[in-house]
Amino acid sequence: MNNRTLTSANAILLIGVDLIFPVAQRIQGFSTDDLTDMDNVEPVETAMGIDGRLSAGFVPVPTRQNITLQADSESNDFFDFWHTYERGKREKVVATGTLIVPGVKTQWAMTRGFLRSFPPIPALRKSAQPRRYTIEWERVVPAPYI
Repeated sequence: MNNRTLTSANAILLIGVDLIFPVAQRIQGFSTDDLTDMDNVEPVETAMGIDGRLSAGFVPVPTRQNITLQADSESNDFFDFWHTYERGKREKVVATGTLIVPGVKTQWAMTRGFLRSFPPIPALRKSAQPRRYTIEWERVVPAPYI
């Protein structure tokens, strides 16, 4: 019997960053309709021969995760500090992460991540708009969540 659900409201995102956040921090205060997503990956290189035969090979590729936080989320401070630290040191630091989604009974371990894009301020309109961060991960591995 399938007892999985579509619920994402109880999802948990934990991110640790070497040197500055060695203990993973719980990211909270997500945007109204957008918690996190990952871009599609294309781990293949293909070539069509002149005779019409398609050949393919596996190639490792990174995975980009987008995280969208409300402008008033305290977790923006986490990303602000991460970016400020790297800017001051003029060096990138490595992150690790875990995404737990009880509804689909799955968790994902994310290793060797780097802050890829960062909005320095929220867009200011009638109200402050959500901020979207992108982390590029070397590896994202699913596992059952019980």
